[in-house]
Amino acid sequence: MSFEPTATREALLLRARLYALIREFFASRDVLEVETPILSEAGNTDPNIESFRTEFSGHAAQGEQTRWLRTSPEFPLKRLVAAGIGDCYELGRVFRNGEAGRRHNPEFTMLEWYRVGFDHHALMDETAALIVAALSLVSRRVSIEKSSYRELFLAHAGVDPFATTTRELHDALADFGICTDGLSRDDWLDLVLTHRIEPVLRDDVLLIVHDFPPSKAALAKVREGTPAVAERFELMLGAVELANGYHELTDAREQRERFLADNARRRGRNLGEPPLDERLLAALEAGLPACAGVALGVDRLLMAMLGANRLDDVLAFPFDRA
Repeated sequence: MSFEPTATREALLLRARLYALIREFFASRDVLEVETPILSEAGNTDPNIESFRTEFSGHAAQGEQTRWLRTSPEFPLKRLVAAGIGDCYELGRVFRNGEAGRRHNPEFTMLEWYRVGFDHHALMDETAALIVAALSLVSRRVSIEKSSYRELFLAHAGVDPFATTTRELHDALADFGICTDGLSRDDWLDLVLTHRIEPVLRDDVLLIVHDFPPSKAALAKVREGTPAVAERFELMLGAVELANGYHELTDAREQRERFLADNARRRGRNLGEPPLDERLLAALEAGLPACAGVALGVDRLLMAMLGANRLDDVLAFPFDRA
């Protein structure tokens, strides 16, 4: 059993420099740094994310005793924006159960921020500017390209993600021998992305993918049209997703329906159903101003800056040494 860190001193110094750059970046834009709770009465209903939970042993008058470790600071940050705080960000630790591997650690660092009056296009440009500034710390240069989700699938997989059938998606992956049991159409879209598209993305290109199918809206607005699209974006550097953002949904009724639909899917998969965040829904009901928000994986960004192949190389003590 080793007591030593898995990250080198160089990696730890670079993390400190990156944190300083992040704070300078937002200070120059008058975006306020805040801290929000790590433990919450509400959990994340996303069927693809599992939360840790713990029990509070104090007096029941202090609130619900079952508490959930946050998977992101999204909900409390939106409550701050709804309360009139304005543009804000948080740089802190988040937790996701069951996620461990070369690019995953159950405990990791997330940077999340919200910009009032921005749409997803304005925020994707700001996110790219921050990533480019971070990469410049190690003299790494990348070009920036944009593609809609639809254009990306057509160019690299030859399928239209808005119109193709599940059978056609399955056929596009026939040579991988994937078991079809229990897979939804969205699961097949994800598999086409990971198996057909991500392996051919270039490491010297910061790719901004935007306008997702409505079924992948998560907490983003859906823009009507032919087809309708979710105003969501992701930033990819090669095959690695660095950031995920939305032109934020502000409709409390629709948000509640999405939470309930998430829990219905969880129920169908025999997963637990976390309690809804009623305080977030109350904030939306009171009025969340038009805004856009994004979450960026700081540890993955550090991997890109160091040219590392494993998260362990940028973490002082990963999960198996914590």
